[in-house]
Amino acid sequence: MVVNLDSETRTWGMLCHLSALAGYFFPMGWLIGPLVVWLIKKDQIPFVDDQGKESLNFQLTILIAGVIVLILALVTCGVGAILGIPLAIVDIIFPIIGAVRANAGEYYRYPFNIRFIK
Repeated sequence: MVVNLDSETRTWGMLCHLSALAGYFFPMGWLIGPLVVWLIKKDQIPFVDDQGKESLNFQLTILIAGVIVLILALVTCGVGAILGIPLAIVDIIFPIIGAVRANAGEYYRYPFNIRFIK
């Protein structure tokens, strides 16, 4: 659903998704980035509240999938670690798609997401 939002609102919504990529540069940045953006603007901008929760839920879902891949890698003596590659690709591509859609004023939903934060 695309809505008519001002530029600042769309930018903050975009940052909810893009800030998750901070995890590739800073420890725990994948969680801290979206959490900070969401906490700063969730009470002021409903769009950011929605997109921040969506981004956080996706990052928590990726964390669970990563733990499963790690356990699988341990059980299979490292062979299961190959699943970490597509997981990392998904963790890069979907937040970028989310950022582009949010910047267009769309309420973006990740294709698979466990809704921890409602």
